[in-house]
Amino acid sequence: MPDGTEIFDVIVVGAGVSGLGTACHLKSDMPHKRILILEREETFGGTWLTNTYPGARSDSDLFTYGYRFKPWMGAHYASREEILAYLGEVVAEHALDRLIRYGMTVTAADWSSADALWTLTVAGSGGESLRLRTRFLAMCQGYYHHRKGYWPDWPGLSSYTGEIVHSQEWPEDLDVSGRSIVVIGSGATAATLVPALARSSGPITLLQRSPSWYFWGSSTKDLVELLRRLDIDPAWIHEIARRKSVADEAEFIRRTLEEPEAVKAEMLEAIRDVLGPGFDIETHFHPRYRPWQQRVCYIPDADFLETFRSGKATIVTAEIERFTPDAIRLRSGRELKADLVVAATGFDLCLLGDVHFSRDGEPVDIAETVTYRGMMFSGLPNLTWTFGYLRASWTLRVDMNAEFLCRLLRHMDANGHRAAMPQLLPEEQALPRRPWVEPENFNGGYLMRSLARMPRSLDRPEWRHMHDYWAEKDTIPAIDLADGRLRFA
Repeated sequence: MPDGTEIFDVIVVGAGVSGLGTACHLKSDMPHKRILILEREETFGGTWLTNTYPGARSDSDLFTYGYRFKPWMGAHYASREEILAYLGEVVAEHALDRLIRYGMTVTAADWSSADALWTLTVAGSGGESLRLRTRFLAMCQGYYHHRKGYWPDWPGLSSYTGEIVHSQEWPEDLDVSGRSIVVIGSGATAATLVPALARSSGPITLLQRSPSWYFWGSSTKDLVELLRRLDIDPAWIHEIARRKSVADEAEFIRRTLEEPEAVKAEMLEAIRDVLGPGFDIETHFHPRYRPWQQRVCYIPDADFLETFRSGKATIVTAEIERFTPDAIRLRSGRELKADLVVAATGFDLCLLGDVHFSRDGEPVDIAETVTYRGMMFSGLPNLTWTFGYLRASWTLRVDMNAEFLCRLLRHMDANGHRAAMPQLLPEEQALPRRPWVEPENFNGGYLMRSLARMPRSLDRPEWRHMHDYWAEKDTIPAIDLADGRLRFA
């Protein structure tokens, strides 16, 4: 063991929503453990720190996106600034600043079977390199590259003489006042950007290759407002609103699977109610896939739709042929001129923080492992990974994963175990390997582009991320740690 190398009980990688929530659970449930949080940015916040484009907000309701242990006191949906303030309260209330080291990027992690420890290679923002050791590693670094977005390969892009930016690479000093803008993309980011930009820009056009599903409603819930007027305890309001949101979402998802045509008709009619009968809903708002086969985007107060109804923005659904020096030429021959193009084209998945994993010096290919409950990997001891839900708030999985981690650590301490590693039962060895998520179930572009690099799954609940909070909220707390799928040493 190298002299002077620090040893921790748990190192949490990432100080965003996942890392902060995990650290709170660990600190509360296991105060005797030595915990460290490593964060590559210069402060906490994760996606809410790095996504600085105009209007950035959550399209998950904050009563489920907020932590179970920290009541949300604001509106049903919230801006980036409001969420950062909430996370700041969490950091202060739990004294997490004492545990976080900023400007630290984990580049490699090697498990030593002899020492039952992970050795991390860490690069500091000042150019320094250090090694840290930990008994358990919790990867909470998020799921996409925060500082770089996904850029499609558009012909002629280098010839374009106007300005082009990606929503995930938003310049601090970008002035959009009075400018002619084309936003390329569809989905949650586009639905946020368009109304925000339309407040100060010149003519703005949303250019989408194909539509996404949207639904809208009030940014506050009547029930929550009523309970607040009655001066009910905020913790009770949070829990009531959280349970109602979870129940409402479960019913909506059930209907998208069992009666998709009826749900489609209802969603299209709700959009028509805002845009009016003369708007071409079929072309611009009727996707080719069923609701929730990709993410459904929520629009607080229908502000995205209102920009088109009022004429502040126009929408074009077409494919790009190429960029020209001053325009985007479509396959139809039409040209869209703009002096600023904003690419709201999504992101690339960042699998486990792009850390190079090895075991006893031998590289580990995550794509050759099988996921255990979407939280651990076959053949990798003392390692958890937080990947949230595709159809529910990310944070629901954060709380669940963290509680499992605490329970696992207590079990190991009580039985004198130094290592816990997922392993397939003998009768499971020959089962066919399946993708992390079945494309017919969910096929968002960021997942499909990275599916080959993701861990595999089996057609067993123990070896899948179910992406079903309503099932896992009961099954994960009831996991039998002695069923043979975790090998303790």
